[in-house]
Amino acid sequence: MSENERSTNEKLVHAYNVMMERVKHAIEEAGEEAKPKVADLVGKAQKKAVELGELSADEAIKIGDYLKRDLDAAADYLASEETEELIEWLKFDIKLIEERLLEMFLSVADQTKVELLALEERAAHADEYHTGEVTGPGTLACTACGEHIHFHKAGHIPPCPKCHATTYKRS
Repeated sequence: MSENERSTNEKLVHAYNVMMERVKHAIEEAGEEAKPKVADLVGKAQKKAVELGELSADEAIKIGDYLKRDLDAAADYLASEETEELIEWLKFDIKLIEERLLEMFLSVADQTKVELLALEERAAHADEYHTGEVTGPGTLACTACGEHIHFHKAGHIPPCPKCHATTYKRS
C-alpha cells in the first residue's frame, strides 16, 4: 500500500469516528421529544465535514453510508431482544474497547432502534461488507470461506487473508 493510500485510509477512518461523534451529539441535543431520524443526522454530519473541508462530497457520502450501515446493524441487533449478548455479537472482550467509544456507539444505536425496525427490509440488504469500506468494531466473516476478521476499532476492511475474497457478513 502506498503512502498516499495509507494517508487516505487513515483520513476516512478518522472521518468515520468524527461523524459518529457528531451524530451522537445531535441526538443528545434533540432530546427524547424530537425522535430524530438518524439518516437526517448523518446527512448533517456529512454536510459539516464537507463545509469544514475535512472530506470531499463523495468521501462524506461514502463515510455516511458506512456509518448508517453499521448503525442499522447495531440497531437491528438491539431490536432482536438479545441485547445481553451484545458482547458476543461484537466477538471480542469488552475490555479491549475504549469505554467512551462503546458508550457512544450504543447510545446512537439505541436511539435508532425504533426507526430501524421500520426499515427492516432495507437492513436485510445492508449487511454486506466489502473490501475497501470502513467498518466499526466487531467481527466479519468471509462469505466465500468463512474466515473471521476482528476489528477492535474502526478500520478499513482488507481482502480475506485466507482466500482473498472481498465480501463479508457481520458475524
